[in-house]
Amino acid sequence: MTTRRDFFSRMADGMMGAALAGLLAEDLLGKPSLHDLSPKKPHHEPKAKAVIQLFMNGGPSQVDLFDYKPALEKYAGQPPGRDLAAEVRAVRETGGLMPSPYRFRRHGQSGIELSELLPHLGRVADEIAVVRSMFTTHLAHEAALFLMHGGRILPTRPSLGAWIVYGLGSENRNLPAYVVLDDPKGPPVNFIQNWQSGWLPAVYQGTRVRSEGSPILNLRARNEDPPAIVDLTRSLLHRLDAAHLARHPGNAELAARIANYELAARMQTEASDALDLSREPESVKEAYGLNDEHTASYGRRCLMARRLVERGVRLVQIYIEGQIWDNHNRLKQGLEYSCAKTDRPSAALVRDLRQRGLLDSTLVIWGGEFGRLPIAQDPGPNAGRDHGPSGFSIWMAGGGIKGGITYGSTDEIGYRAAENRVSVHDFHATVLHLLGMNHRDLVFEREGRNERITDEFPARVVHGILA
Repeated sequence: MTTRRDFFSRMADGMMGAALAGLLAEDLLGKPSLHDLSPKKPHHEPKAKAVIQLFMNGGPSQVDLFDYKPALEKYAGQPPGRDLAAEVRAVRETGGLMPSPYRFRRHGQSGIELSELLPHLGRVADEIAVVRSMFTTHLAHEAALFLMHGGRILPTRPSLGAWIVYGLGSENRNLPAYVVLDDPKGPPVNFIQNWQSGWLPAVYQGTRVRSEGSPILNLRARNEDPPAIVDLTRSLLHRLDAAHLARHPGNAELAARIANYELAARMQTEASDALDLSREPESVKEAYGLNDEHTASYGRRCLMARRLVERGVRLVQIYIEGQIWDNHNRLKQGLEYSCAKTDRPSAALVRDLRQRGLLDSTLVIWGGEFGRLPIAQDPGPNAGRDHGPSGFSIWMAGGGIKGGITYGSTDEIGYRAAENRVSVHDFHATVLHLLGMNHRDLVFEREGRNERITDEFPARVVHGILA
């Protein structure tokens, strides 16, 4: 017969055993390894500790935003040259050279020329470096996105974000190292392949966080169990996970799944705090445009990004709805819509990071997978521009970037990168350099081969934009 004393004695033994098992399992799963998220030493002294990438999927038009070309006005309506004509896909829909319908003016002490569509960015012009000589090798969205994010057009390649987290780990074990804030109105082309870990261990993949409603689904239990029961349950699960992992050594996906469950448990308090924008002053919400229907959605994501890097998240990627920059027709309407949504929040992010002393350690990147051609597509009042991979613009700020400059140039009509050309692989090498990593030394051994984000392609650090 079991007495009351025996029952509580056994219960105490069970609790102690579960607690001990939890500690043992934590030791087993928490040992430093090559494939965890513990902070790792960089190759050299970094300029930046974190990255916020404002990815403008669809391909923003450089000649309408960042790269003023008076020659387009001079030669308006004239047919394109042979090289440019060869890049046109839909010949029947193509017209002549088309000037921008927007005025450009100089901003700040640096005098950077920007389109009138970007008045807010103009106010932080002295903080940014505009790279006007980017180029890529593919004019389809899918291939160009694979290249921009993974360095090759192969869909199985790890993303740049996964490489960054693989190389540096995380500074906050209670939050994901790599967060993706995609648009509630629609995902980008290639969807989760843009932030995948590929054949890197799955623990390095980006974690999607929603900007509307509950940021992370099922983060909290539906029933409020007593803390002691919750702790015992977690300890038991931890023990079972450890035993299962011990029977399947080397299973990176299993290890990542277990690590994600543990991260979810640790996130319950810190993630809720990090993503709770109600804690921000009204002046900050106003600066990001949270009170304006045009900017509220993108502004929320930019503000969430600042709060995340403030708490040690290594990389935050923000995507914009669908393909709003993909202006094959109705260029004017499309650009005005896109800039109205993104200009104010993007500039507010740069200004806010500066005011909080975070900009010097946070690299901000704005750009898409390619640009647009300087000729009319679907000529007439609803003209647009086709994809332009041979020359486009991005801007960068903070984290080791020299502010108030432009770098490189395109040709007379804004078609092809001409001076100080910057390839996608140069871009990757530069981002890694700013984070303290040499792209040639950041390797992952796979099937007897040392894999790199830049692979065997020529790649250089763009020193001309570094502070």
